[in-house]
Formats: sequence, structure tokens, C-alpha cells
Amino acid sequence: MFLTRFRFNTARMGARRLLTAPQSLHAAVMASFAEKFDHQGGGPRVLWRLDQDSRSDVLLYIVSPHRPDLTHLVEQAGWPTTGGWQTAPYAPFLARLAPDDTWAFRLTANPVHSARRHAAEPTKRTAHVTPRHQLDWLLKRQTDAGFAIVERPERLPDELDGVWREVVVHNRHDLTFGKKDESDGRSHEVRLTRVTYDGRLRVLDPDALRRTLTAGLGKAKAYGCGLMTLAPAE
Repeated sequence: MFLTRFRFNTARMGARRLLTAPQSLHAAVMASFAEKFDHQGGGPRVLWRLDQDSRSDVLLYIVSPHRPDLTHLVEQAGWPTTGGWQTAPYAPFLARLAPDDTWAFRLTANPVHSARRHAAEPTKRTAHVTPRHQLDWLLKRQTDAGFAIVERPERLPDELDGVWREVVVHNRHDLTFGKKDESDGRSHEVRLTRVTYDGRLRVLDPDALRRTLTAGLGKAKAYGCGLMTLAPAE
């Protein structure tokens, strides 16, 4: 496994086009590999995420089973003569994960649930739109994903249930774009909500967390969702 970081040159038209078109950016990421990946099943796959800490500072992170070649992205959306990308083996870091370790984390995800208006209607995948429901989505998945979000010792106000947790839900983006159906060539509209979680977690099950870090969490992985990364907790 490899972890790659690429910085966009947001002054370039090519960068702006990719940053506003998740389907095009997914195609550009997948074009970084000579191998064609089969994303069936729950094993390691290509995951990517955009981190935009300011209007001009946009980073692309990629986790992949094979080392990528981002030459085309540098030429189209980077600095062809002075820039590049950084790729490091991911396996040594993954091997270090141990129970009860504490890490800072960032996850961009597509928090959804299945809902219907009445019993006769088929269920439909629907986005959670409030931070409270978006956080609940992550809390329901944390144990199976191999971690627990760190709880604060302070008590909540008496009128509120639960505990404080060291996590912030932010940077919501509602995306709408067209996608062509490969079976009949027709286009249909894709709508999804993308949010970012920043916080601290405690490792419960290192093997399960490794699967989360390499296979992703949740839906819409082709559109920049599902990639969690860890950093030393302060």
C-alpha cells in the first residue's frame, strides 16, 4: 500500500476544472495506475480525498495498492517544472497500529441512510444533512471500523444525553453532476453530500482499523469519500 500527496496549482484552469468535477477527478486519479483495479469486495482499493484548508491551498491524498504516477496531473493541474508529488509506503505505518493508541484523524465521507415516506414505497438512499445526524452516522460505524472517538471527561448539560466527543463535523458540500450509464449510454443526475470529520480516536481493533484505512468507510468512494488518515495526536 502507498500514501500519496499532491498539491493543486489553483491558478491553473485545469486544476479548477478537476476540483469542480468529482467524476473527472476520479478518472484522473485512476489514470495514475497502469493496472486496472477491480473494486469488488471489501479489500484494499484506490481511495482519494481533497483537503482544502484555504481557497488556494488544496491537497489531494491517495491511498492505493500500487505506486501511482501523477505526471499527467502535474502537467494539467500542478507545477510542471518545479512541482511534483510525494509517495510513501503505507505498510510500515499500518503495522505500527496497536490497541489503545490515540491518533488524530481526518475523514471525508458520504453519510447516508435508507428512508421511505410510506410502507409501500421502496427505500431510497438519503443524505444526512445535520451535523448531529452526520455524527451519529459515524458513531454507529466506529466499533466495526476498529476505533472509538475519544470521549471528553466533562459532563453534558442536564438536558442533553450522551457525552462530549473530540470530533468536529464541518466542510459540507452538496454535489450534483451527471453520470453516464455504461449499460445504455444514458446520463442521469448524481446527488451526494460530502462532509469532513476531524477529531481524535482510540484504536480498538488494529486489523479492523487497517481495513478501514485501506478499503474506506461508507459510500461514494469514487467521488472523494471514505478515506480516513491518521496523524500523531497532540
